[in-house]
Amino acid sequence: MNKRNQGEEQDARRGGWISSSFPSLPLVRMLSAYCPLCASAPLREIFLACLFGVMLFCFSPWLRAQQPHLPPPLDGRDGRNLLLDSFRPKPMLQVAEHHLSRARFPVIDVHTHFRHKFHGSAEELDAWVKTMDRNNIAICVSLDGQWGDLFDEHARLLGSKYRDRFAIFANIDWQGGGKVNEPATWDCQRPDFARRVARELAASKERGACGLKIFKQFGLEYKNPDGSLIKIDDPRWDGIWQECGELGLPVLIHVADPAAFFLPIDETNERWEELHRHPEWSFFGPQFPPREELLAAFLRVVRRHPKTTFISAHVASNAEDLATVGQWLDECPNLDVEIASRIAELGRQPRAARRFIEKYQDRILFGTDGPWPEERVRLYWRFLETDDEYFPYSERPFPPQGFWNISGIHLPDAILRKLYQENAARLIPGIREKLERYRGGS
Repeated sequence: MNKRNQGEEQDARRGGWISSSFPSLPLVRMLSAYCPLCASAPLREIFLACLFGVMLFCFSPWLRAQQPHLPPPLDGRDGRNLLLDSFRPKPMLQVAEHHLSRARFPVIDVHTHFRHKFHGSAEELDAWVKTMDRNNIAICVSLDGQWGDLFDEHARLLGSKYRDRFAIFANIDWQGGGKVNEPATWDCQRPDFARRVARELAASKERGACGLKIFKQFGLEYKNPDGSLIKIDDPRWDGIWQECGELGLPVLIHVADPAAFFLPIDETNERWEELHRHPEWSFFGPQFPPREELLAAFLRVVRRHPKTTFISAHVASNAEDLATVGQWLDECPNLDVEIASRIAELGRQPRAARRFIEKYQDRILFGTDGPWPEERVRLYWRFLETDDEYFPYSERPFPPQGFWNISGIHLPDAILRKLYQENAARLIPGIREKLERYRGGS
């Protein structure tokens, strides 16, 4: 290659960055290779750089016009609308605040889930027991015991170091060895299922179980071979409830869910934000039974088995209607309720909630649905023991169960003792002895 060709190649490389920037402009490509205005390559580069800057300045309005038009953010500012999930109001209310770090009396939490939340972690369990100590939680009842070898495994986790701080409820294995999507193969479809469950319940009591927990899938998810949902009051299960009564094992049962979960997810649903984040929590539609039907079926079971104690979870899944729950308690002396994950509902009706708890003080147990972060646990003490107004019921910046704040109900000591410990100690076998040992060691 001769020197002229070499020089032309070098000049082309020097100007190539401009050519690549504007490949559709022949003038730029021509000038980058043959610039008669400049005698040397360095001057030619300076000239081309200046030319590029002038062109960029001239074309910048056109370039900006080619960019896609982005709408302004819906941030609620300068008259713009606001997305609901961005709404973070800061109350201007100035009221007394009492942040409690410890329950007034030793607490029995009858509604916790250590298998599902800790997954066998001894380290997380150790950390949680320290939280219990700081908050005066004497005993937690784990509702995830399952049964057989799985029960023994869970009992070893909770009891190896903290035997007197935990109690365990067993769970029925409805599926057994059947296939998930083939209900005809499920163990509960066999004619001797209730009899075998009764036998397993007795064995679970020998292993240390102090109750039976029934999850809400019973009535909302488990199916019969024909595809219909298993009914709560199906006579096939009567032998199970009867056996619990004979063994002295209370049945803590979760039936249905909040009323809003059975309504359309639309602009009128007060739990829209929660259901928008978790549409799988919705039970609206013809594939699900009406909420009223589920609750009525449960009450028929309670009435059919007066010698069995039933503890209905989450204020009988009807904390929005305390008057009706009160009627159920009046009609069914073997029915009790617990308050896990329902201070959001109770705390938005504090006067009605206090009247309800005062009237049924011997029928209500304490629960949290935990283990939760310590900040949320302490909000239970604040709700039950103070008359603070308009405070959050959760540590999360966007509350998980309804977009509102709550007020405290300031229960008297005598009722607090019943709610925190005495009612649970009376209903759940083995709890009273554990509580006495906790008191003796604290």
